[in-house]
Amino acid sequence: MMKFLQNLGKSIMLPVAVLPVAAILVGIANWIIGINDNETNVVTSFLQTAGLAILDNMALLFAVGVSIGMAKKSDGTSALAGLVSWLVVTSLLAPSSVMTLLSRGYTSEPATDVTKFTDGQHLVTENGQLMVQTPDVNAAFAIGSFQNAFIGILCGIIGALCYNRFKDVQLPDALSFFSGRRSVAIVTAGVSLIVALILLFIWPLLYTGLVWFGEHIVGLGAVGTGLYGFFNRLLIPFGLHHALNSVFWFDVAGINDLNNFLSGDGTFGVTGQYMTGFFPIMMFGLPGAALAMYVTAKTTRKKIAYGILLSGAVSSFFVGVTEPLEFAFMFLAPFLFVIHAVFMGISMAVAQLLPVRMGFGFSGGFVDLVLNWTNPMAENPWIIIVMGIFWFFVYFFVFRWVILRFQLKTPGREDDDPIDESEDAGSSTGFVGTAGKFIDALGGRSNITELDNCATRLRMEIADPSIIDEAALKRAGAAGTIKPGGKSVQVIYGLNVQFVKDAMEKIMSGEVDPAAVAAAEQAIDEADAAISQAERADEAPGTVLTKPTGKVVTLERPVKGYAIALSEVPDQTFASGMMGPGAAILPTSGEVVAPADATVVTVFPTGHAIGLRLDDGTEVLIHVGLDTVKMKGDGFAPAVASGDTVTAGQLLLTVDLAKIEAAGYSTVTPVVIMNDKTATLELT
Repeated sequence: MMKFLQNLGKSIMLPVAVLPVAAILVGIANWIIGINDNETNVVTSFLQTAGLAILDNMALLFAVGVSIGMAKKSDGTSALAGLVSWLVVTSLLAPSSVMTLLSRGYTSEPATDVTKFTDGQHLVTENGQLMVQTPDVNAAFAIGSFQNAFIGILCGIIGALCYNRFKDVQLPDALSFFSGRRSVAIVTAGVSLIVALILLFIWPLLYTGLVWFGEHIVGLGAVGTGLYGFFNRLLIPFGLHHALNSVFWFDVAGINDLNNFLSGDGTFGVTGQYMTGFFPIMMFGLPGAALAMYVTAKTTRKKIAYGILLSGAVSSFFVGVTEPLEFAFMFLAPFLFVIHAVFMGISMAVAQLLPVRMGFGFSGGFVDLVLNWTNPMAENPWIIIVMGIFWFFVYFFVFRWVILRFQLKTPGREDDDPIDESEDAGSSTGFVGTAGKFIDALGGRSNITELDNCATRLRMEIADPSIIDEAALKRAGAAGTIKPGGKSVQVIYGLNVQFVKDAMEKIMSGEVDPAAVAAAEQAIDEADAAISQAERADEAPGTVLTKPTGKVVTLERPVKGYAIALSEVPDQTFASGMMGPGAAILPTSGEVVAPADATVVTVFPTGHAIGLRLDDGTEVLIHVGLDTVKMKGDGFAPAVASGDTVTAGQLLLTVDLAKIEAAGYSTVTPVVIMNDKTATLELT
């Protein structure tokens, strides 16, 4: 259950990530209106309409986004399933459908000058008098009441579950056209039909309960807002704070604080009360905590702590992404995190009591504050700055006192031996290098059974969590590691986590060799260091500095075709030289031969690449095509195996070039020297 809720929280972030676009559009429109004496024009109408198009359809975005996020390796079919579920459920719960299913009619009342019409109502004439007809259904089925985030999330879950269960189903030959992914939308429609019928009786109860929950919190005033802020932080370790946020920010329980603020349709002085208190803590409080942890770090560890804390503080201040900083001390000093949660609750409560209101499209950072400064719902936003300065000093002095008083092991104060800064801190291995270190620290490729990510963390299923090396993960750049339970493991990295996850997938699929990339980048680092050292020397004017060069390796072309420079290869991994120096060939033949006498070191399982060791020890990689690992061996027929000795011109591999092109991949074949980054490759 915990894993399901964590995946749901992660999936909700996908549609939420669209909100900054709406915030920017509506924010710019409000800014223009503000400097134009509150007059609208064509530009503001254009921008507001575009922004509101997103906000008004958030429930639909939840249905599609959640179905993608919760699906296992979705290819887009799950998104279609989520959309199908949304259309079926909302159509069956529409007032006209409910009236037919429950044999209900309309209620009528005389129309007056002050009558406000809502969707679903009709104006008719009865006995010469104008009457307003309203569908005689429960308020839960009124237009807008059932087309909310709750129903959207439910439809997304239905779409994802149907995709996971039926994407590989095989039907009898007579129905084979509907096998596999084609069956998902059909099954989803059937399941949604049943769910809609259940909701016909259950939804009024759920709707009433959700409204009661929201009204109960609202009824508690500042105390309720404070409790929300407190639990919002406490749920972060479990990734469940997104689910809690949806109750207050979206139209799940009738509050819809976020959408009402961005659209300007809320109540001035009220709308924004469940967002305002985040700004002072995210922009000022947490950076103050980061400073406290830095000044209390051990002298030998300040440099390491500086990198972790500065990046987390910048992320929190500018965009309101707090997890990298929070996870830096959450498990090292849980008591501090509880204090942080209490401070967040107090900030939320105080912000509600003060005449200040502000909202955001993504989170409570500087960017959202600037964009929404002129929003019609914004009230005295300057007070946020005053509150923020106060919270900066509160966080700094409280965190500093607690850390020193109780000798808490915050970043830079750990008991283990200082890390050799030359080991990892100075490495330029990038995302591929980080990914390789993460995989090793997690117990190897075979120990990672599922891999995914959310906004700032890797979310994985690990076969044996006990063998994870958390210290190695931290040295590789992780801000923290979470083990929620079972085999679930989360590694906190930061805003660039998507790139690390992509690199991990490439390594685990065999597409990229992290050792080769690390060796290539180490050679580049060594060359850069040599240049820096030479620049520091008092050299004569006019001296031209170049990176050191090594031997020239001359090989026959392993495949007939046109030779091109490696920098012209349309793949950054090869073109940048990360894999090593070399050249590339535009092949005209499907026969790949040995470029010299050599020993076959490796033949990739998919057959798309072969590694050779020449007689002088030079290691050469022949990589046929780009991204051809995704063909999973289709079109490749290796003629040798690892350990074989080959002579120049001997057939290594037969490849179907037409099949590669038909699959949409490039046939460009890089030839790379793997173990001598200063060498130069010449093809004859």
